Amino acid sequence: MTADLEVLIEKNVSKLGYELVDLEIINRGELLRIFIDQPSSITIDDCVEVTNQLKNVLTVEEDISFDRLEVSSPGMDRVIKKINDFKRFKGEKVKIKTRIIIEDKRNFVGILQGTKKDLILLEINNAVLEIKLDDIEKARLDPEF
Repeated sequence: MTADLEVLIEKNVSKLGYELVDLEIINRGELLRIFIDQPSSITIDDCVEVTNQLKNVLTVEEDISFDRLEVSSPGMDRVIKKINDFKRFKGEKVKIKTRIIIEDKRNFVGILQGTKKDLILLEINNAVLEIKLDDIEKARLDPEF
C-alpha cells in the first residue's frame, strides 16, 4: 500500500504544481505527514490547498482511512532522497548517513558535487567520495546559519 499511496499522493501534489519531498505514515496509517516544496517558498495557503486536495482524493475517491493529515514545508534542512534532489542541490552542504560502512564511517558531512549515474559525489576535505544512492539511509541539507 505504501508505494501505491506515495504514487497517488505524488501525482496529486504534482498536478497542483508542487513537489512531494517526503511522506511519513505514522501509527499504522493514523497520521499521514506530507512534505511539499516548490522553487519559491511554501506558504500556509500552499499547505491548505494540498491538504484539501488530498483529503478529497484519499477519502472520497480512494477510500483510504486516516485520522490526521499534515502537510508542511520540508524546512531548510530538507530531506534529499531522489537522484534529481542530489542534482538540484549541487554545491550545497549536506549530511549523509549510509546503510553500510564506507571508509570506517557511516556519517558524512560535505559539499554535494552532483551525480554520476547512480553515484552521489560528495566533497569532503578536498577529496570526492562516491556513494551509491542505494547505500544512502538518510540525507539532508545542512544549512549554515
